[in-house]
Amino acid sequence: MSIEISTLSSGLKVVSDRMDHVETAAIGVWVGTGARDEGAGVNGVSHMLEHMAFKGTKRRSSQDIVDEVETVGGQINAYTSRENTAYYLRVMSDDMPMAVDILSDILLNSTFEAEELERERAVVIQEIGQCADTPDDMIFDYFQETAYPAQALGRSILGTADGIKAMTRETISGYMSDHYGADRMVLVASGKVDHEAFVRLAEDAFAGLSPKAKIDTEPGRYKGGRHVVNRDLEQLHLVLGFDGIPYGDPDYYVNGVLSSILGGGMSSRLFQEIREKRGLVYSIYSFAAAYRDTGLFGIYAGTGGDKVSELLPVVRDELARIGEKIDEHEISRSRAQLKAGLLMALENTRARAERLGQHILVYGRPLSVEEIVEKIDAVDGEAINRVAQRLFSGPQTLAALGPTSQLEAMEPAE
Repeated sequence: MSIEISTLSSGLKVVSDRMDHVETAAIGVWVGTGARDEGAGVNGVSHMLEHMAFKGTKRRSSQDIVDEVETVGGQINAYTSRENTAYYLRVMSDDMPMAVDILSDILLNSTFEAEELERERAVVIQEIGQCADTPDDMIFDYFQETAYPAQALGRSILGTADGIKAMTRETISGYMSDHYGADRMVLVASGKVDHEAFVRLAEDAFAGLSPKAKIDTEPGRYKGGRHVVNRDLEQLHLVLGFDGIPYGDPDYYVNGVLSSILGGGMSSRLFQEIREKRGLVYSIYSFAAAYRDTGLFGIYAGTGGDKVSELLPVVRDELARIGEKIDEHEISRSRAQLKAGLLMALENTRARAERLGQHILVYGRPLSVEEIVEKIDAVDGEAINRVAQRLFSGPQTLAALGPTSQLEAMEPAE
């Protein structure tokens, strides 16, 4: 196994995944905090912090950061999710010392200068506006909020324009100080990397990291409901969903196979029945979103407003039918899709680094490919029927955005 793990004196886990056949490395820090760890008054601070981390440190200006990376042909980026924030670079292996130094610099020495904050505040507000103008993005915020109302897990990752306007330097720096502790962070490198050399770099670069994060995460409490927004659009964007399955649940991989059978590609039941046979949608797929303590199972459809009265009953019929006998060919195909996605990702240094960072944060250890494949191969029809009953017998969440008059005239389903 090419994966090695060390723990620094601060408690920071350092993980490497050696790939001798490549000349590059992906290096990143995965932080176990995200939008669900925010209080209502600071919604969007995780994402704002992710932006501001690149805007200057005690040693580098924002221009210095990108110049240093791009001068050697490297790439630098970041993202925020509901449970994690990640900062990562891709560089030639000889440039790993620079990559580790930049990561530690932006995470330990960011200055959050007032001028940079005002500029980035405007950028994030534009990003919020762009999301509002993109209905097939916005519908998922409506869906999340309806599934988890009045709680952190239901709020937008981006926050609101008013909230971002009110956010101060002290709010951002205080959030970073409280939430970015070594016990909730993982430093990962994948590619052409020597583990011992990587650990030595990390020990020097992250010596000032606080050992403990002060995180009080609100538990996710699925409720469900209906949220319909009428807007003058050509298409109706709709998500129908249910209380799902968290990471670590024994049914986690069964859930993935079920989602693949139902709506995971052009051979799936939903695509074949609803798009190919009936022509009711342009796009339809299912998804299974997992969190540490809860999850969501959902179906997205983009359709005409005049098609929804035919569409929804067919979707619900397919959900009922999935609990009947499932053809072994469907199961085999779906297992193959999941395994192929897993194995294809192993050819990419960044995907491997992300997988390791996520596994350490969620499970406390990396899961081997063999272990995951074994769990996927163990999924059978009986397990799929059982999980379908578990998922689809509970309260529904329905979110819709677009021409909704026909939908509003329909009786809500139980």
